[in-house]
Amino acid sequence: MSDNRDTALTDSAIAVDERDRAVADRGFFTRLYTGSGGIDVIGKRRTWYGITAVVLLVCIAAMAFRGFALGIDFEGGTRMTMPPAGVTEEQAQEVFEEATGVEPKLVQIIGSGDARVLEITSERIGEDTINEARMALYEEFRPVDASGEATPDAIGDSTVSESWGGAVTERMILAMAVFLALVFAYIAFRFERDMAIAAIGALAIDGVVIAGIYSLVGFEVTPATVIGLLTVLSFSLYDTVVVFDKVRENTAGFRQSTRRTYSEQVNLAVNQTIMRSINTTVSSLLPIIALMVIAVGLLGVGTLKDLALVQVIGIVQGTFSSIFLAASFLVSLKRSQKDYIAHDRKVADARAAGTAPGFGGPDEDGIAPDADDSLDDAAAAAPAPARRSIATPTPPTRGATASETTVPEQKTPEKKAPRTPGAADDIADGGDAPRPSTWRPGR
Repeated sequence: MSDNRDTALTDSAIAVDERDRAVADRGFFTRLYTGSGGIDVIGKRRTWYGITAVVLLVCIAAMAFRGFALGIDFEGGTRMTMPPAGVTEEQAQEVFEEATGVEPKLVQIIGSGDARVLEITSERIGEDTINEARMALYEEFRPVDASGEATPDAIGDSTVSESWGGAVTERMILAMAVFLALVFAYIAFRFERDMAIAAIGALAIDGVVIAGIYSLVGFEVTPATVIGLLTVLSFSLYDTVVVFDKVRENTAGFRQSTRRTYSEQVNLAVNQTIMRSINTTVSSLLPIIALMVIAVGLLGVGTLKDLALVQVIGIVQGTFSSIFLAASFLVSLKRSQKDYIAHDRKVADARAAGTAPGFGGPDEDGIAPDADDSLDDAAAAAPAPARRSIATPTPPTRGATASETTVPEQKTPEKKAPRTPGAADDIADGGDAPRPSTWRPGR
């Protein structure tokens, strides 16, 4: 029985490898959908590192030389609003600058239809200067209020102090620090320290890339932007945790096997979760894009624009980091540790000797990973053993003697419950002709 089991396990391991190779020969999208491990994500991690390094350099340079277009809530300043009434942004900027001697930081028209509003944002100016700007805008464009009457009161203003903006910035930084600390503690407790380090590294890259894109393009940074940033970092963390959970499942007890190295097991985990990550990304982007089209394009809600924009950028970046960076960081950390170096050498030696699964033999423990499923499949496909056919003896007819009774020659079963001989049974019609003493049921 032991020899048969060893043979079955060996055949099963070889069957698994043949299945993996067959799937690898299929198309890219087939391998992507099945999660067969045919996409070498971890093996090309240096490529992902190179791409990430280039993007980080561009983002850091943009933040260093261009800075950020901070909203009034962070930087402080003055904001004036009025109905556009056919006024262009260039015209409004020119009139405001002539009246105040201050160049506005941002002039934009938001909204659509009757909800359109022209906004002029500048550094903080005094009340007298605000009144001068209001009168200049009124005399030039004649804006009307809700009742349709042209009046200077149709032009509104609001001022935010620099100290309040600084307080908002400090709270934002504190919130980010607390968020990252809690994330590290959770992953270190739930999984392991190296996974926590890899996850935090991927999250840090997400934050730098998002900030760099905002600096490079010139998008305004508002409190809604900060809220959206925390949201997309949480999304990226969720995707990373899903991958790491599969990694933990695949690598449980891997040191007792020479079937795959640690990096190969991690690559398999990434392949098994990559389709889930893509589906989650697509399903998350669709409502956000709808939000941008309806709320921003049709309704003109500027706050929702800031919120949706950072989420679109962050979700795309978070998906990239969770698939290509987080798991790669983990493998890079593990490959420098002695236990993992020794196991990689052990796998290489087994493959060179032809004793690894797929190379002529089972794992060192005699059981290859995924062998159970293969054994079940083999058992299901194996033909069922032939059932013995036992002829039923023909009962003797009335009046027949023992010498006239024919008992067919039959093969005795391997196991048979003992039967105590008893009195002869009566003939079916009540006759008294006895059955032969040599006859037994089932013989």
